[in-house]
Amino acid sequence: MENRGRYIYGVAAGVKAVSLGPIGIEGNEVYTIPCGGFCAVVHSCTAEPYQSGDEATVKKWVRTHQGVLDEAKKALGTVIPLGFDTILQSKDEVISPDQVVKDWLKGDHDRFQAVMERIKGRDEYGVQIFYSPRLIANQVSEESLEIRKIREEMASKSPGTAYLYKQKVERAVKAEIERLAGEWFTDFYSRIKGHCDDIVVEKTKKADRNRVMLLNLSCLVAREKVSNLGVDLEKINNTEGFSVHFSGPWPPYSFVAKPVVPVKEESK
Repeated sequence: MENRGRYIYGVAAGVKAVSLGPIGIEGNEVYTIPCGGFCAVVHSCTAEPYQSGDEATVKKWVRTHQGVLDEAKKALGTVIPLGFDTILQSKDEVISPDQVVKDWLKGDHDRFQAVMERIKGRDEYGVQIFYSPRLIANQVSEESLEIRKIREEMASKSPGTAYLYKQKVERAVKAEIERLAGEWFTDFYSRIKGHCDDIVVEKTKKADRNRVMLLNLSCLVAREKVSNLGVDLEKINNTEGFSVHFSGPWPPYSFVAKPVVPVKEESK
């Protein structure tokens, strides 16, 4: 019995049906379905989503999805990536699953064209900047006249009163770091933005007690600008108290609107 679903990895420009080999999830054959100047990178599947209670299995599927996009990029050029577990299916026994994909490509042609122009020659990179609260606190304590004054007053106080002054110092240090964090964010963001075509500011995540995440950015960067971005990030990374995590290139997931695909509610 024919599989009624088509797992969609992404969409590329192209008019020919080609096979990329058995590189898909669980060894499925990956091929393209062309229509109207675009082609969907797919494998044939049931209409059911890929689900597993085993985290390692799910991670393997996601890595394979990423690997297919990498191979498709090599073979087909720019690929609009779709998220893991995007499945199109035929709701009508008369209409083939491949035709459903073709109709989808045809219906969204203009949007695919606009997205393709936006991401062509560009990749997504992740930029996370951290600071060390201990090192920064030491710097603030040494450089702030207000905090130095409080410390000098604390030295002449009784142990009980000195404890209250210590808390006052801690509050002053925290307030100064929060103030400086706003300046750092503006400065670093401005320097990074100069190398990017677009930026998405993501939520910061908890790191560990030795590091605080200041910025978490998804950046759309033209390939000829990546090295210059790397130079600026290296300067930030070499600044005492700061560290940078730079990852990529990735498919530009953050800069591609989620597609509307004709799937059943229970298959989402």
